[in-house]
Amino acid sequence: MANSQYQRTVIGFHGCDATIANEMLAGRLQLKPSANAYDWLGNGIYFWEHGPQRAREWAIEQARLASKKITEPTVLGAKIELRDCLDLLDIAHTRLLAEWYSNFRHSMQEKGIQLPQNRDTPGSRRGDRVLRFRDCAVIDFTLEGLARTQGIVYQTVRGVFVEGRPAFPGSKIALKSHIQIAVRDPACLAQVFRAEH
Repeated sequence: MANSQYQRTVIGFHGCDATIANEMLAGRLQLKPSANAYDWLGNGIYFWEHGPQRAREWAIEQARLASKKITEPTVLGAKIELRDCLDLLDIAHTRLLAEWYSNFRHSMQEKGIQLPQNRDTPGSRRGDRVLRFRDCAVIDFTLEGLARTQGIVYQTVRGVFVEGRPAFPGSKIALKSHIQIAVRDPACLAQVFRAEH
């Protein structure tokens, strides 16, 4: 499968500490990709597509944690050129992941390593599985494999996530549902700006 060129620009929002935002906007710092084993879309710089309020809520949630990576929550906005995008809202790409999952499972079995599991965290809604260890591992394995074997390099990954309690009783609409983008290639960030309060 050849790269899917998404010749469009979207607006994304990134929750972070005000110090990071100030340094980034002054040109003294670049946003660093997240490389946690539980990241939802694999390695990348994370943005909520058209979701400034969700980015702000995330930054506030992070400020409440004991690790205190964020002390003064703020939000950066960015114009993101999707370019070569593994868009998980496209069935061709979800089927691609399904195909590569077989290779991933076989590789783990050969190495005698147990398959990672997606898990809930204390305080998260049961069943949301916000620690996406398996998803992250399969996405990164797929993208590394495609680059190595076929020379296909995806610059962004985009996915939709249903998260949180129902918006109202009996609803399948969830309060924290969102589209998330992991930017693997910082060249896709056409412009970064401070989001309005």
